[in-house]
Amino acid sequence: MRILIAEDDPVSSRRLETILEKWGYEVVSCINGMQAWEILQEEKAPKLAILDWMMPGMDGLELCRKIRGRTNGPYIYIMMLTSKDDKDDIVKGMDTGVDDYITKPFYSHELKVRLRAGRRIIDLQTELIEARDAFELKATHDALTGIWNRGAIFDILKLEIERSKRDKRDLGVLMIDIDHFKHINDNYGHCVGDVVICDIVKRLTIKIRPYDGIGRFGGEEFIVVLPGCNNHVVSGIAERLLTAISEMPVGTNEEMIPVSISIGACVPENVGNINFESIIKAADDALYRAKDDGRNCFRMTDVTDV
Repeated sequence: MRILIAEDDPVSSRRLETILEKWGYEVVSCINGMQAWEILQEEKAPKLAILDWMMPGMDGLELCRKIRGRTNGPYIYIMMLTSKDDKDDIVKGMDTGVDDYITKPFYSHELKVRLRAGRRIIDLQTELIEARDAFELKATHDALTGIWNRGAIFDILKLEIERSKRDKRDLGVLMIDIDHFKHINDNYGHCVGDVVICDIVKRLTIKIRPYDGIGRFGGEEFIVVLPGCNNHVVSGIAERLLTAISEMPVGTNEEMIPVSISIGACVPENVGNINFESIIKAADDALYRAKDDGRNCFRMTDVTDV
């Protein structure tokens, strides 16, 4: 674990470095509060910091206030190194957000134990952040494919509708269905069906832009949100997706399975008058037209046609 030392006394700083490196820490040293603040703004800043109370430019208390005043970034466990041992001074330090303190001259075994407590807190915070991120991922992403789930892609579409109205720019939506998917499940089983879905989603994701949204509508149906795309661009994307799926069968442990998709495309003529329900219905109607026309094709419908 990396640890920051902010100490203007070179003798004290060197002693700290020697001890901490012996204990396995990666030490980053500086001689004043301003340097320490700059280091703590870095992307992989140390999460443990030992700050001298009295430093030129910015003392330890002022630096601690700045650290605690941040609204982003990971928690930094702060230990104040000070010659002050008056209880009022200790309370003052704790009020600024100091987690722990140790008085000079410090006893190495006491420092080791206090740092161990700090590491436990940092490790606990890391576990909590990972658990939160995993929960958020599970709440917004499809468990099988990893793309946005139904609720999340709907939220993205609603956001893009409002953005299109505000900026007066085009918006395209694709509704995609895997052709004859029931036949695949019935003949090869649902596990193979899952492989087919994942393979197709991977191909679709590669062929759209990084800032386009793709989500699972349900079962073997998907929605693609294409901000800033007019009819011509949406038609080109739909053709590209059709080719990406149909040109290569899906390989499984049993055999190669030919696959294709049908696409319903919608680009509202006047984004100022559309709403979420109308654009979904338009894309869905276009999808059914593509199925009726033989599948493995796309059909375009404008919201005003519904």
